[in-house]
Amino acid sequence: MRILAAGDHFVAPDLLSRELAAEIGAGHSVDELRLPWPLTPFGPVAEVDEASGDEETMLGALHGVRVCVTQMAPVTRRILDGAPDLRLVVIGRGGPVNVNLEAAKEHGVQVCNTPGRNAAATAEYTIGLMLAAMRRIPETSTALAAGRWAGEFYTYDNCGPGLDGTAVGLIGCGAVGSRVARALTALGARVRLYDPHADQRGLREYGEPVADLDDLLRGSAIVSLHARLTPETRGLLGARELALLPDGAVVVNCARGALLDEEALCDALESGRLAAAGLDVFAVEPPPPGSRLRTAPRLVMTPHLAGANTSVAHNAARIAAAEVGRFLRGEPLAHRVV
Repeated sequence: MRILAAGDHFVAPDLLSRELAAEIGAGHSVDELRLPWPLTPFGPVAEVDEASGDEETMLGALHGVRVCVTQMAPVTRRILDGAPDLRLVVIGRGGPVNVNLEAAKEHGVQVCNTPGRNAAATAEYTIGLMLAAMRRIPETSTALAAGRWAGEFYTYDNCGPGLDGTAVGLIGCGAVGSRVARALTALGARVRLYDPHADQRGLREYGEPVADLDDLLRGSAIVSLHARLTPETRGLLGARELALLPDGAVVVNCARGALLDEEALCDALESGRLAAAGLDVFAVEPPPPGSRLRTAPRLVMTPHLAGANTSVAHNAARIAAAEVGRFLRGEPLAHRVV
């Protein structure tokens, strides 16, 4: 059986091949393909989102292939039409947005994902970005590197708030949000949770459930986004919602850029209403040259790195290989989405 390991510069093709060999042995042909992400940002390809590569490359690579393991490759209707032998696609990420799921179902192609493979990494990074924005760590580091001691950052007006005793509102309490909640609790924060899709009684394990988003915003000095991007959550925090936050609040987003109205965020930072913000994700990646984000004050930005550490790459490859093993043995798939 031919298998395509369509890796990239994070979950590399040889890493996928090694995990596949450990899971299914050496009796199968594994072809390797390296896609340009993240050296080239992902984007839409035909009708799918957040993909890397192009249809022509994938059509050539999938000739005679029965199983495709990838993180970022586009799996469009055209590709599925041109890959009649394909029966399984395993996506090494939580949301298979780079796959046309309807077309896959029509073609009898099963699709799996690898949920939770970067939850711990994203939670860790969220706390780091939160602290960096609150405590103005990048600014002070830059000043010191330039030879300036910058003692003014020790003054009351400039030193920033802390987490101990502070109300922190989390929007979404899934695999990432729940880990962030536990870490914040350990640091002494008062965690408040808004997640209309979660069992409200179960949320009490992680903090104080809040049934209304407006109430969460009014009572939270720090807000962190952990919701999945859907038509309902797009623009979830806009000018109206940001205006509900207390003066001097901090906003952090390591989920998806389109959850947050970036123009409204810049307005709030420039006016001084918000003390700081930390963004790892953006509506357009990278932000275009004319974006106000590039000049907004007290904004810490990183290039979509929250889910990236070496453990995540190994987790994704291992979970994906295990699904291929189940498929070959005729066992039920653990993470099937189609």
